[in-house]
Amino acid sequence: MVEPLPRDSASTAARTLPFGTWPSRITSEAVAAASPRLDGALFVGDEIWWAETVPEEQGRTAIRRSPRASGADGRIDTLLPAPWSARSHVHEYGGGAWSATPEGGLVFVEKSDQRVWLLTPGSAPVPLTPAVSGQALGGLRMSQGRLLAVREVHGASVSHDIVQIPLDGSAADDIDRMASLTAGSDFVAQPTLSPDGSTLAWLAWDHPHMPWDRAEVRVRRVDDAEPAGRRVAGGTSAALQPEWTADGDLLYADDASGFWNLHRLALSGARPTVIAPDERDTGGPLWVLGSRWFASLADGVVAVRTRGRDELVHISSDGVVTVIPLPAVGSLLVEDAAGTDVLVSGSPEDAPAGLWRIDLREPSRPGVHLLTGGRWNDADVSAWVPRPRQFTVDGRHGVVHAVDFPPTHPQVKGTHDTLPPYVVLVHGGPTAHAAGVVSPKTVFLTSRGIGVVEVNYGGSSGFGRDYRERLRGQWGVVDVDDVVDVARALAADGTADPARIAIAGGSAGGWTVLGALVASDAFSAGISRYGVADARLLAAETHDFEARYLDGLIGPLPDSEAVYLERSPLTHADRIQAPVLLLQGADDEVVPPSQSEAIRDALRAGGVPHAYVLYPGEGHGFRRSETVVDMVRTELAFLGAAFGFTPHDVAPLDLESGA
Repeated sequence: MVEPLPRDSASTAARTLPFGTWPSRITSEAVAAASPRLDGALFVGDEIWWAETVPEEQGRTAIRRSPRASGADGRIDTLLPAPWSARSHVHEYGGGAWSATPEGGLVFVEKSDQRVWLLTPGSAPVPLTPAVSGQALGGLRMSQGRLLAVREVHGASVSHDIVQIPLDGSAADDIDRMASLTAGSDFVAQPTLSPDGSTLAWLAWDHPHMPWDRAEVRVRRVDDAEPAGRRVAGGTSAALQPEWTADGDLLYADDASGFWNLHRLALSGARPTVIAPDERDTGGPLWVLGSRWFASLADGVVAVRTRGRDELVHISSDGVVTVIPLPAVGSLLVEDAAGTDVLVSGSPEDAPAGLWRIDLREPSRPGVHLLTGGRWNDADVSAWVPRPRQFTVDGRHGVVHAVDFPPTHPQVKGTHDTLPPYVVLVHGGPTAHAAGVVSPKTVFLTSRGIGVVEVNYGGSSGFGRDYRERLRGQWGVVDVDDVVDVARALAADGTADPARIAIAGGSAGGWTVLGALVASDAFSAGISRYGVADARLLAAETHDFEARYLDGLIGPLPDSEAVYLERSPLTHADRIQAPVLLLQGADDEVVPPSQSEAIRDALRAGGVPHAYVLYPGEGHGFRRSETVVDMVRTELAFLGAAFGFTPHDVAPLDLESGA
């Protein structure tokens, strides 16, 4: 939905209006409609299948399909209809919630019961796994005709293994028919069988490490009695994504050099060969089980490389690297490959995320076909989209990477001799990456005269291991100092109004938001979405995947309890003077509502202006259309209340002072 401008704004001459009050065609409904998340794509016979969320259907994940040769103008059908939703709860973040059988059937994890179901097109789904309380499945992979999955079981403790699920439905009522293939590791991911089906390779890691800290590639013969297998890569580094070549060698990424580079290993015992080494990352943090950054081709490899921005490359069998021209430059993933065709998802610099089919018969001149997303529904929106400006700041802990999205409007400019308000965005994780691409939500703000800056603070991925480990033991220090240093730089160089800089972020980004409000006066407003307020409470309440994450970010408990207490924003909430907006999902298992409610109570006791919004039915991250609509409108109204302007199309927000 794009809103027409008022009649008096149709003139080609730019009008002058205060920043923040500009009329905009980008409505909250348009933001919600342009915000579906893609979750994997596959070549299936003569079709291409992919998963995407449907915000207007309570955020469910549908499976779509399109004829392989049709491109952007081809027919798109919904293969998995409502109310079914393909979403895994493994690690809470899920991923890999569906795959396809060789016969063209859809296998998927149903969100509501975490069972695996089989849908034969034209028929109703039938279950392949039993209904078991406390069990979740994800990371589905059809390999050599066998369905593999990551299983998470909650009992007296939490365990993970890789299982093989029979496609004949025999395990639907008999859990013992679901064969366990691995043992001995706290976490497992990315299973794949060798071309002859004899050997399983997978990724494994143990507490207290996260997969981007320490992880190993393990292999075992399927007929071997020892399910733990043997390590063939990683261990002291973070190996990632084992894949078999057609001739039975293993490809994987490893960051022993300081960057995730590709390696090739023959299991005969020879040392691995590094493929086209580079000071860019082919790989990233494995938050989502289905993520893949490269695929093996008949002639070489197609891979993502990242150093701040993403690029797609073809590495030939003799090591020649060719950059593949592609609109997407952020959040690139290689979803599938078949022959010379590749499926790639990602985000262009100036449009929403999309999915492309690429024909690599000539890598330097590929055929690029947009399948879904990747562009604005209204061609006229392009004039409203800001041009990103990459920049760095010399921070207290080293260089800090950031991206500026300035206020942009084709018909309006800001009042003379005033500077625009800005929002400094802090990504979550904290081991994650701001891709530096224009999101619909960013355009919602910039088109109204509010600038946006994304910060890849120390600890972010996408800049090599050293940059990622800058946060080790320093969460709540380096991230806070880096965003403060960026805010002060924006004020010093005349980009932003020093009195109207807000900070916003979700999850770990919310922790940094609250920490920055505690530690400095650089920000005059803060927006925390499902943010962490109390590190000790997080360590006690969060899920198994991140249960020991804070060991590396802060220190192990109980020895480091004093540090947890000192770093937690809740401890020093009395230092917060700026208004705060708190947004929270009622069903969040990663950062429970108790975190937002604790900081809300502290703000109320201190008389700090604030608002708290709890969204029923939402978890860690907001998916429903009505939630997204309300969120972006509430945030804009909050900025107006905090900075003293009245947005053009949003009612004012009343802030509670408490005390």
